[in-house]
Amino acid sequence: MLYELLLPLKTYYSPLNLFQYITFRSASAAIVALFISFLIGPWIIHKLRFHQIGEEIRSSGPESHLVKKGTPTMGGIIILGSVILPTLLFADLSNTFIQIILLSLIWMGIIGFLDDYLKVVKKFEKGLIGKYKLIGQISLGIIISFWIYNTSEYQNIVSSTSIPFLKNYEIDFGLFYPLIIILVITGTSNAVNLTDGLDGLAAGLLAISFSVFSAIAYISGRVDFSDYLNIMYLPGAGELTIFTAAITGACIGYLWFNASPAEVFMGDIGSLSTGAALGTLAVLLKKELLLAIIGGVFVWEAISVMIQVGYFRWTKYRSGKGERFFKMAPIHHHFELKGWPESRVVIRFWIIGILLALFSLTTFKIR
Repeated sequence: MLYELLLPLKTYYSPLNLFQYITFRSASAAIVALFISFLIGPWIIHKLRFHQIGEEIRSSGPESHLVKKGTPTMGGIIILGSVILPTLLFADLSNTFIQIILLSLIWMGIIGFLDDYLKVVKKFEKGLIGKYKLIGQISLGIIISFWIYNTSEYQNIVSSTSIPFLKNYEIDFGLFYPLIIILVITGTSNAVNLTDGLDGLAAGLLAISFSVFSAIAYISGRVDFSDYLNIMYLPGAGELTIFTAAITGACIGYLWFNASPAEVFMGDIGSLSTGAALGTLAVLLKKELLLAIIGGVFVWEAISVMIQVGYFRWTKYRSGKGERFFKMAPIHHHFELKGWPESRVVIRFWIIGILLALFSLTTFKIR
């Protein structure tokens, strides 16, 4: 919005020339997102508390979490509001990458809102039925697949993806690529949702992951940098830096209220939407495989649930009595039940997330 309005006026007022630089607009978006989250956060928390939109704690979860019952949820509204406005202000809204990423964020934000509304307000224990949630995620993947296949920026590389550690080598998924897109977006959305179980855990890991993709988006949109690092050059992808900077700032701002002891929880409106946005970024930047490293903690959280369910069913089939592989899944609850304080689990998972983020960046030179 400001980009379209102010940049043409640079001939009359030279300082407006700054709006042509992605670095300036990205920094501005991050600062504005942080400011918005600080501004609207207390008001939204007050409204959620006033309308008694509080978290219901599962009886099967750790006993230490029972004290959190009634804490305002649906705090993901803070993140969405803090991301969307700066992106609209500082990004080029005619850019295909920006249009797709905003669609992903808002689409899953709506589905997450419906889930939270049914669960918290209407008191439906399971919220939005799982199959309907899955239909929404798959539908988003189909729409994005169609959009990518009809976008000129992906000419000749539409179904290809980069391979970490290997120079000038790509995998072409061919006709199976739409299935990969659906799998990445759906899987990442659900993985972030599973990770959002401790104060500050998901928000901190999201900020780390999005900051890495901010660097990747900027490099991918520049011919010189992408050529030097042997990364796919994607014309126009640099605009995603504005979005990634905004959502990083929004997650950090939200963390101000979500740090232990949390004043508000993200809810599905936050976890499903940010997870979908993270998966969509990997798809748009052709870094689907690298996402497994950048978001390694999210991956392990999801895998721990699959191991737990699979092992329980297997032992029940073999002996008639199901057994647990972990004390509790997702994996962060396992460490809680081993006696780790919640803050220790969160900080150690953040450290792992930072190490994985740094390692992911080294893959561009280890080739």
